[in-house]
Amino acid sequence: MTPASDEAQRFLQLADDDAAAFRGLLKLPEVKFRLACFHAQQSVEKLLKAVMIFHGMEYQRTHDLHSLASLLIKHGITPPCSPEELTRLNPFAVTFRYDDTDIPLIPVAVVENMVDTMRRWAGEVVR
Repeated sequence: MTPASDEAQRFLQLADDDAAAFRGLLKLPEVKFRLACFHAQQSVEKLLKAVMIFHGMEYQRTHDLHSLASLLIKHGITPPCSPEELTRLNPFAVTFRYDDTDIPLIPVAVVENMVDTMRRWAGEVVR
């Protein structure tokens, strides 16, 4: 393995950890939806970055899934979820972490599907 593929694999593992946290927190009725979705957003962010690392791409430090996915597309790599779809997770990265309201802007099933779809794709790309 190359250093880039090793680092990409590390990001996949970190993404899996966040996905597990997302799923685990969803099962706890005392945990707000926005807190669980923070980990879904983090998982998808790390999956996008794993693919970028694997392809030797440079990216700025950002939590903006739209800009990360758009950068991949600009380099000829198309994620299975569009930048517009991924944007729906963006508020969970920062905004809702510091807000005490719990407004589900996106159905749980949509978030779960997004995390699963992005993980399958990243796993196929990063080998």
